[in-house]
Amino acid sequence: MGSVPVGEDGTTPDDEAIQSLVALNGEGTCIAEARHLAADFLARVQAEHGLPVSQRAMDLTRLVVSELVTNARKYAPGPILMDLRITGGLVEVVVWDSDPVLPVARAADAGRVGQHGLEIVMAVAQGFEVQREVVGKRIAARIALMDDPDGALSGRRPL
Repeated sequence: MGSVPVGEDGTTPDDEAIQSLVALNGEGTCIAEARHLAADFLARVQAEHGLPVSQRAMDLTRLVVSELVTNARKYAPGPILMDLRITGGLVEVVVWDSDPVLPVARAADAGRVGQHGLEIVMAVAQGFEVQREVVGKRIAARIALMDDPDGALSGRRPL
């Protein structure tokens, strides 16, 4: 596979999509499998396409994948689809599951044990959306491939 031209802003031409779509069986090992697939995808993005990916982006992508696939496995029976793609200077993680119920982030509660995954994903992602599908739903989160050049951490800014 050849190198894809990259603009100064980290974008690639629209006709050169960098994408990986995988079906996960929804069983116990699928969460670890999804994390490994995400890390391998970003390593290939660097090696084959020459796009820079910070260690922070690699770590956050694995975290987001882990949280989204864990939720899909916990709340939806059956298979899970995971789509990883590069759009501009972002990696987009899309997870589809068969449960039509849309997740809702809960109010902050330091005393609550567990059930913080959606809040974590929303805090570290530059973009987040949930969409009901004909069957089930899809959740997408976007993470910057590189940290801010001024040294600021990427992610949503406080309001």
